Amino acid sequence: MSLPKHLAKYDLRDRVAIVTGGAGLLGEGYCHTLAAAGGHVVVADIDGTAAHELVRRVRRDSGVKALAIPVDVADPDSVRGMVEETLKTFGRIDILVNNAALDPKFDPQHAAEHSNRFEDFPFQAWQQALAVNVTGMFLCAQAVARPMRQAGRGVIVNVSSTYGLVGPDQRLYQREGEPPRYKPVSYSVAKAAALGLTRYLAAYFAGTGIRVNTLTPGGVFAGHDEEFVRRYSARTILGRMAQADEMSAALLFLVSDASSYMTGANLVVDGGWTAW
Repeated sequence: MSLPKHLAKYDLRDRVAIVTGGAGLLGEGYCHTLAAAGGHVVVADIDGTAAHELVRRVRRDSGVKALAIPVDVADPDSVRGMVEETLKTFGRIDILVNNAALDPKFDPQHAAEHSNRFEDFPFQAWQQALAVNVTGMFLCAQAVARPMRQAGRGVIVNVSSTYGLVGPDQRLYQREGEPPRYKPVSYSVAKAAALGLTRYLAAYFAGTGIRVNTLTPGGVFAGHDEEFVRRYSARTILGRMAQADEMSAALLFLVSDASSYMTGANLVVDGGWTAW
């Protein structure tokens, strides 16, 4: 039995998708979902070993073609190489998911990265975060623009965060009897920039067949401690953190023809965090 017409729009057969940060927490789910919808997936990640391991799992589970490409999205040459290798292998690029980002975790291993007040935030850390989280999106979008223009179609999704819409609630990260911890300023600024880049590109590509949208996830559970989960959950209307797979269906909607009348938009999947 064939799918109803509106569901058939989710079919990605023969389409090629590049997912930057593809081996990360959300990236892995994105790759599996796009492959399950029939798309050929390029797992682009600075961790080449993790990318290759994920490609093996994607091929095993979905039977689609998949390619691992180690890439530093902040390096123009590395990004150009990623696009060239994708075109050499598949001959086309239909989808770019700008997912790669620096987002240090709140665990003992990364404690020092969160100890700086705004007044003391290191310039080098600021530069590095913006290089990956903002310049990386710019470089990747720029690199796929020509092949997408030539094809007369394409979809770009820039992944933002609720902290690109509202300021971080720094109370979430504090623990009694411990030194103060902060979500870094660079993260919020970079994720806000993703929204501006989306609107610019959507308008710039008017009439070309290229659509550009933003996906804005809320907090996704990734082994957070009970205190953080309790505090975060209390700030959401749904009363919980997201699971990683709850972002994947939203991404599939944005990259598929199901969202064919959307461009320049922002799809917020945050459990109601920004609604009150």
